[in-house]
Amino acid sequence: MTEHFVYIDYNATTPLRDEVKAVLAAAFEMYGNASSMHSSGRKARAGIEEARAAVGQLLGTPASTITFTSGGSESNNTVFQTMRHEASTERNEIITTTIEHPCVLNSAQFLKSLGFTVHFAPVDRYGKVDLAHFKSLLSKKTLFVSVMMANNEIGTIQDIRSIAGLTKEVGAWMHTDAVQAVGKIPVHVEDLQVDYLTMSAHKIYGPKGVGALYVRKGAPLLPLIQGGHQEDGRRAGTYNSPGILGFGRAALCALHDHEVYGTMILALKNRLKEGLLAHIPAIILNGHPTDTLPNTLNVSFPGAEGESILLSLDLAGIEASTGSACASGSLEPSHVLMATGVDPEIAHGSIRFSLGLGLKPESIDYIIKTLPPIIARLRAMSTL
Repeated sequence: MTEHFVYIDYNATTPLRDEVKAVLAAAFEMYGNASSMHSSGRKARAGIEEARAAVGQLLGTPASTITFTSGGSESNNTVFQTMRHEASTERNEIITTTIEHPCVLNSAQFLKSLGFTVHFAPVDRYGKVDLAHFKSLLSKKTLFVSVMMANNEIGTIQDIRSIAGLTKEVGAWMHTDAVQAVGKIPVHVEDLQVDYLTMSAHKIYGPKGVGALYVRKGAPLLPLIQGGHQEDGRRAGTYNSPGILGFGRAALCALHDHEVYGTMILALKNRLKEGLLAHIPAIILNGHPTDTLPNTLNVSFPGAEGESILLSLDLAGIEASTGSACASGSLEPSHVLMATGVDPEIAHGSIRFSLGLGLKPESIDYIIKTLPPIIARLRAMSTL
């Protein structure tokens, strides 16, 4: 076993902040049901409403627009199922992109199986939506548009404000999956002019199993989970009080994280990028060179297979990823890289390094030292 340990898979999940751990520890002693009217219940409910206000503050929106869910996938599914019931013969078309998270792509495919017309807008080689082509897909029949704000695999950031503006011109609803964007870049819903926005606690150093859905006042919302009055009837089920309270503290801590990501984390990413380019020949950088998350670096290593690279890195104490954690069980090459025109063999040899708080320059230097001989060994063994 190696004495080194470098975690560089923050887009999959983040470690808990110490402040969040403290809140969770205290919340586990708060056993009252937040729907109960007695003192313990009221105390739990007060903490939940404080957390709601904190999440709203992070997104620049009133607390009343925030609905707590179990995470990004539930939030995204809730919006798609709402649109299922909002459709009419006049409006039954949906637009999304070819590089969305699987929960969005699968939701879109499900609605397509029910008779909806679904347009999958293509992206260029950098993963950016072509606005002119996107505009050509819009019509008076467009019901709903869903475009992720920042891609979880290659980090490319979309011009959501412009996309939302075009969407509004035809009177359609606009949703963005901002799970990977919140905390890393400024995200303010009023500036974006979206109707729905998804985020998740475990991407901002909060607990797993809790997320939020922003719903603009006046936008329709059909509860995905029926049964109770919780969340003002928007999402039934007993409140996950510890998770929500931990989410609230993580949101407060994240208010200025994007400033750190835009300076210190970006500097570390550039250090890694330059080191890999200097020490490993014939590598390919994926994603947009400038309109990209400050923490995400996706690199293809032609002649080496991604799973073998990951296993070798893991043996050296380095934990990275080949792409989305939600697709890690698939043997297929990344749908995101394929959508940008990357050859399937090259896509199979791609690694996502996603950085976060707590990483040190010496950890980056250890990767730069460790990875070149791994790639050289695997290329020497390869039949590609």
